[in-house]
Amino acid sequence: MTGDKARQLSPRVLFYSHDTFGLGHLRRSRALASAITQADDRISALILTGSPVAGRFTFPERVDHIRLPGVTKTQDGDYLSERLGLHIDETTELRAGLVKATVEHFDPDILIVDKEPTGFRGELLPALEWLKSNRKTQIILGLRDVLDDPSVLAAEWDRKGALEAAETYYDEAWVYGLRSICDPTAGLNLSASFRSRMKFTGYLRREELAEGEVPFEPYILITPGGGGDGASMVDLVLSAYERDPDLNPDAVLVYGPFLSGVQRSEFETRVANLNGRVRAVGFDSRMENLFAGAQGIVCMGGYNTFCEVLSFDKPAVIVPRTRPRLEQYIRASRAENLGLLRMLDKQRDGDTPEAMIKAIRALPTQPHPSSAFVPGLLDGLDFVSARTLDMLGLKKSQGVA
Repeated sequence: MTGDKARQLSPRVLFYSHDTFGLGHLRRSRALASAITQADDRISALILTGSPVAGRFTFPERVDHIRLPGVTKTQDGDYLSERLGLHIDETTELRAGLVKATVEHFDPDILIVDKEPTGFRGELLPALEWLKSNRKTQIILGLRDVLDDPSVLAAEWDRKGALEAAETYYDEAWVYGLRSICDPTAGLNLSASFRSRMKFTGYLRREELAEGEVPFEPYILITPGGGGDGASMVDLVLSAYERDPDLNPDAVLVYGPFLSGVQRSEFETRVANLNGRVRAVGFDSRMENLFAGAQGIVCMGGYNTFCEVLSFDKPAVIVPRTRPRLEQYIRASRAENLGLLRMLDKQRDGDTPEAMIKAIRALPTQPHPSSAFVPGLLDGLDFVSARTLDMLGLKKSQGVA
């Protein structure tokens, strides 16, 4: 069988997810890869990721991943090699070589790049140049619904050369959200040609998993996402339960894998003193099931958590971070205006246990997201699957604009 015939029988989709911190990029790529491969069992997908916890997730059939050497961000905004003891320039060069080698050997029909047009510190550029020079891979830039404050984003993209890269290498941009909620590229000086290739897909629906346990007793779910920047939210929730001995329902708290060990140890002592009213675990790769079983959610405002709140139609209180990006605050405020959830705004509501007590007590009577009808809200995976099949020539898609 020739290579061209083999390719027709087994199309390949490659995801690039730089993942220097947190879980968002990997979880988004994993959800997309799962949907695409389920749409047609001839498709294989490979995820390039820098996430240090990639090995703790299960991947669907015909989806695999390659872990790039990890990096960590310092408090002053610089980066260091996570484990190798190399200078960051050496680590970036190593990662760039692995990315390019993967692209050359996997030879994808479609490359979907998450968020960063040039990759981490420009590491994706050699691979993009090779693809443009050597074959007709469709190159897609995948963007979450909100990136940052427009003025901040414009300066960042200019510094990274991201605007030029987006215009030069990318055939389409898929925004995993709705234009009516937010255009993440507002404020960027993108050409009319590029904007004509932008497609707003809707948010990415999540489903309950077949495996994994769900607590039987009524509970609200407390999740700071990856946990690396969620200590203040967890502290506020624990303070609420400590302050009000009658606060209910009980809570299931998932710290996230990136909460510091010292901070977690302090929280564990406080949890133990609550005598079972709050149960805590460090990490759960099957968060979908915990969302499905919860009576309500208290969370930060990351993209994946937001998708889960919408998908499982749960009343939610979002406590958004405002540093280093305004992404979560922008998303939460727009969603609150649409009646999808409630935001605990530090300036408006106060950053106090009393404010959190009031928010938790209101969850049982708070409207569910579905009460605010927003057309196309959760169509993202269907859109991406149909568009991918269309690009691969496997099926004529319907209703893709």
